[in-house]
Amino acid sequence: MKGKLEPSERQRLIEEGKNLKEGLVALEEDLLKLTDELQQEAQCIPNMTHPDVPIGGEDCSVTRKKVGSPPQFSFQIKDHLQLGKELDLFEFDAAAEVSGSKFYYLKNEAVMLEMGLINWTLSEVMKKGFIPLTTPEIVRSSVVEKCGFQPRGANTQVYSIVGSDQCLIGTAEIPVGGIHMDSILAESLLPLKYAAFSHCFRTEAGAAGAATRGLYRVHQFSKVEMFVLCRPEESDLYHEELIKIEEDLFSSLGLHFKTLDMASGDLGAPAYRKFDVEAWMPGLERFGEISSASNCTDYQSRRLGIRYRPSEPSSASPKKGKANLAPPRFVHTLNATACAVPRMIVCLLENYQQEDGSVTIPEPLRPFMGGLEIIAPKSR
Repeated sequence: MKGKLEPSERQRLIEEGKNLKEGLVALEEDLLKLTDELQQEAQCIPNMTHPDVPIGGEDCSVTRKKVGSPPQFSFQIKDHLQLGKELDLFEFDAAAEVSGSKFYYLKNEAVMLEMGLINWTLSEVMKKGFIPLTTPEIVRSSVVEKCGFQPRGANTQVYSIVGSDQCLIGTAEIPVGGIHMDSILAESLLPLKYAAFSHCFRTEAGAAGAATRGLYRVHQFSKVEMFVLCRPEESDLYHEELIKIEEDLFSSLGLHFKTLDMASGDLGAPAYRKFDVEAWMPGLERFGEISSASNCTDYQSRRLGIRYRPSEPSSASPKKGKANLAPPRFVHTLNATACAVPRMIVCLLENYQQEDGSVTIPEPLRPFMGGLEIIAPKSR
């Protein structure tokens, strides 16, 4: 176009340039669409699996540890629903009218029990070096996806906000995972250990049956979640630390529980290895899950862009004008439930019920409940 051209040749080249420009726009649109489709397909690929994880479905999970024994009762035991009704602790019917099924009001001592559990749990994990956090409870759907959860689809557990790219959180793991998104941390800051209190919201799609009645499976609940960011070579060590903290918390409350090494078929997409804690619930006459601890290795950090720069300088020859810095590496992330309030209330009511209809408060919680020792039936 810069040289001398015949008018007809120049016009032909102008037309060709226009066609190339229009074609490039179409190709860029196709590239964006294909990149998005590729990302969606890639998100279907789960994390690798620890070599010691049992292979198979949930029934193949292996018991790592058993603590305590079931309490012995000399009277007809009640489940938490009956206890809650007689002690005036819950209101399910009004909640169903106001919000729908699987919602609830807590009343009277149940409110104090929730607050006591949260404050006691936070005080205990802070002794272990965890930084307390409260988090946003609405996050961008892209952050949900980067943490390994699917915000869309028929069986999603995530509530999405119509007309926006935002979701309600199902666990504080999501906003805590995002707090260092797209950043390079100094190695000296690791490990970063957070204890986050939040409300959690889950659709519980597909959940039904007697075993899910009452507080056991609900759409909204309070939870304290532990979250660790660490060097890759230390994540197995911190996984053991997290499950030990959980076991110590539940032991100090006098619960009978078992810890399971969950089988490969029961691992969510992010988990490299997962330990579950199941506690004995006398009213349900079975063990029920109250906690889990997962090592997600670099599955989430790659998607979230969380790296750290090793303090040791790089041995490779530095590029001209650049400092001799070690290349950044992805951190490993881990998460663990310190206290999921509704299921803890189920456990405490059912395990500490007395023949006269009252419920004893475990000693560690009493200072966090104004010294309350017993939940007694209300006088008429």
